[in-house]
Amino acid sequence: MKSAMKFEMMYQARMLSGEIAMKAMKNKGKPFDILSKQNYLKALKHCRFEVGYYDKNRKPYYTEITEVTQFDTEFFEKDMKCYAVIEDKSEHLGVRYVVLKENDLAGTLQKLRIKIIGYLVLSFILMGIVGYFLGKLFLRPVREQIESLDKFISDTTHELNTPISAILMTIQSMGGLEDKKVKRLEASAKRLSTMYSTLTYRLEGNVEKSELLCFANIVKERVEYVKELIDSKHLHISLELEPTKVFIPKISAHRLIDNLLSNAIKYSDVDDSITFTLRNNVFSIKDTGIGIDKKVQEDIFRRYQRANEERGGFGIGLSIVLAICKQYKIKLDLESEKEKGSTFVLTFPMVK
Repeated sequence: MKSAMKFEMMYQARMLSGEIAMKAMKNKGKPFDILSKQNYLKALKHCRFEVGYYDKNRKPYYTEITEVTQFDTEFFEKDMKCYAVIEDKSEHLGVRYVVLKENDLAGTLQKLRIKIIGYLVLSFILMGIVGYFLGKLFLRPVREQIESLDKFISDTTHELNTPISAILMTIQSMGGLEDKKVKRLEASAKRLSTMYSTLTYRLEGNVEKSELLCFANIVKERVEYVKELIDSKHLHISLELEPTKVFIPKISAHRLIDNLLSNAIKYSDVDDSITFTLRNNVFSIKDTGIGIDKKVQEDIFRRYQRANEERGGFGIGLSIVLAICKQYKIKLDLESEKEKGSTFVLTFPMVK
């Protein structure tokens, strides 16, 4: 833009200088008084710029410009205004310098900035609109497949609940079978029930209502629920629980304990021990199982991430624990060492 401005101003200045030279040649030998010269120069202007005509001493014959600081530079910029200077060494009509001034450079630049920003904003809006519709168009098959898969999983897990409940009820009413076999059946059925609860957690969209619970009683209840699983591996259970009130939905409390306890059972060997401790709003579950490698400890709370490929389920139990802890502002910590066991620590917020 400045280059175009320079070209236009230099061109107009040369045109004015040329006309002065032509006038001087036509009036050669004729007197030309100062007043006539000023009137002529005043009438000469035919461009949008301010004009000034100066003699060799840089004194103005006629000028519309307040002040010119440079006469030895063809084109320069000062205070966001442009100046063009043409020097006529022949000094036709006594005019040595023709100076042009452009006052609106700042305004022109501002208009240009606004125009560019406007085009950019419009471009981004247009790209956003096009991107949105293209995204919807291309992602529609993926979304439909995900919805179809979610519906299939939801329907399947719902159907699982009926036979699991029937098995548990039948086991409780059975008689005449060996106690060992009954316990094995009951342990397997309860294991299926826990897996069902884990699978349905992500599919349920209902908001659970929090209530004031005695967490020690919840722990005892869930330990008793999976007693057959514990007995099947001959695990030693230790409960060191102080009565502690927590504000959380009962089903979420069940899921916390079930997933942590299920994890401890899965990754413990026969005759290992699991210790539950609850005091000062801090609950911990410690096992003497295989432990978790330091390298994977940060990742085990991610969904479908498993610390051990030989044992375990779907890799979503601990992600559910983390989700519940985040939802109800429970601080979750892990202390674990390979071949020495793991300790999960939950710090509950104080109940007012």
